[in-house]
Amino acid sequence: MNTSWNKFQDLFFHDIETGLSVDVSRMGLDDEFFSKMEKPMQKAFQDMSELERGSIANPDENRMVGHYWLRNSSLAPTEGLKKDIDEAFNSVLDFATKVHDGVIRPERGERFTNILSIGIGGSALGPEFVASALSTPDNPMKIYFFDNTDPDGMDRVLAEIGNELYRTLCVVISKSGGTKETRNGMLEAQNAYDREGLNFGKHAVAITGVNSQLDKYAKANEWLARFPMWDWVGGRTSELSTVGLVPAALQGLDIDALIQGAAACDMLTREHIVKKNPAALLALAWYKATNGKGEKDMVILPYSDRLMLFSRYLQQLIMESLGKEKDLSGKIVNQGIAVYGNKGSTDQHAYVQQLRDGVNNFFVTFIAVLKDRQAPSMEVEDGVTSGDFLSGFWQGTRQALSESGRASLLITIPQVDAYTIGLLIALYERAVGFYASLVNINAYHQPGVEAGKKAAGKILELQAKVAEALKESGKSMDAGEIAQYLGHSDPEAIFHIARHLAANTRLGVTADNLSAQAKFVYNKKFDY
Repeated sequence: MNTSWNKFQDLFFHDIETGLSVDVSRMGLDDEFFSKMEKPMQKAFQDMSELERGSIANPDENRMVGHYWLRNSSLAPTEGLKKDIDEAFNSVLDFATKVHDGVIRPERGERFTNILSIGIGGSALGPEFVASALSTPDNPMKIYFFDNTDPDGMDRVLAEIGNELYRTLCVVISKSGGTKETRNGMLEAQNAYDREGLNFGKHAVAITGVNSQLDKYAKANEWLARFPMWDWVGGRTSELSTVGLVPAALQGLDIDALIQGAAACDMLTREHIVKKNPAALLALAWYKATNGKGEKDMVILPYSDRLMLFSRYLQQLIMESLGKEKDLSGKIVNQGIAVYGNKGSTDQHAYVQQLRDGVNNFFVTFIAVLKDRQAPSMEVEDGVTSGDFLSGFWQGTRQALSESGRASLLITIPQVDAYTIGLLIALYERAVGFYASLVNINAYHQPGVEAGKKAAGKILELQAKVAEALKESGKSMDAGEIAQYLGHSDPEAIFHIARHLAANTRLGVTADNLSAQAKFVYNKKFDY
């Protein structure tokens, strides 16, 4: 008997009820590795159980981490939390139904036909992924996104919406209400409505923390609705909270099935026998491939157009969760796993060449979908359909990588629908939690993100000083001279600030050119 076939049979996980399959047989996992990792894996199971029971998992903010309760509210540690979850879910369904039926309607039309979702990070990546995976032309509402503070990007979205703005419902998503990118997007959207003579509040809903800045603003301006975001749900695990359910329900997607798929995966991944737990198998495969130190990248190759944004979604879930400077004991470990990917078979014409023949600094996750399409397929060659080619390409690519000594694992789902999307979301959430336990880090805080926000705030403070220095001095100065005038130690930062202001004729700053030797000057004509 072929030894690789024996290994495949031993390590191939398949669940009949959900249709989920996971194959880690080409990841170098042997009996000795499983024996060595049995005790750490049992600790990971225990850590997950404590998390689900409501232990403080984010000590930085003294918070529980309870996204698992969203798909089974009976697990919530208090009756109050259970009630909050159930009421929020029902309110989402009720609101979406009233919007679709025209009970809740725009200021000048019979029905809302578009959604403009405004958020960033976990408030955008999940909704974008789910919309891309599940939307159809028959959905009652079409969704657009502001997911950055790029003015040109927002202009492009507004141009796509065009003269349909009056029938567009804005969903503004921010837990604190203070996230600058989301705040900026809201103000840009509000300005667009104002230009059309529309009352923004009659076209807007908020998803935010109770009594947050956004919550108070929405209430004061009589927005159509406000939905809760809870401090025990992190942004990267919020897709199955109101963050993802409101836009999904408005699109007409099956949010019941999303929740059911995730709940089914949660049940599967509570199993303490490692080879019967698909998330544990993923976590162990990651550990083996990266030596528990992030030494190799994770390449995500879904062979489905509907899963094209999955790698972007996983980038935040995995890299924000696992990318940590210190472990739980305070030791500097610089943990993390880099994630990238697009879709197959597109990637076979892009970077698969390097994967097979270049530096071996990665492992591949193939994601295959068994059902090609809902309708029967035509044959593009004698006895062969387009879907047959797609299946042949992932199998052939995986075999070619194996022959070149490149590790890969395979996840298979029966089809792409709301249930299997919920299943995949939960699968990776659980795998991330298990892996974090194996490498002794906290997956549920993100101090590095806050550091970047604070640094950006200082840049904007410096920007005001640069503009004022040029106005006050009345002189033409290069970046070094401006730094000297301000007594600032970083002329490069000042150069980038002044260059940005000059390129956009902001605050009266102009320049003779935009090179490193540029001279900047205040011009009253452009002071607006």
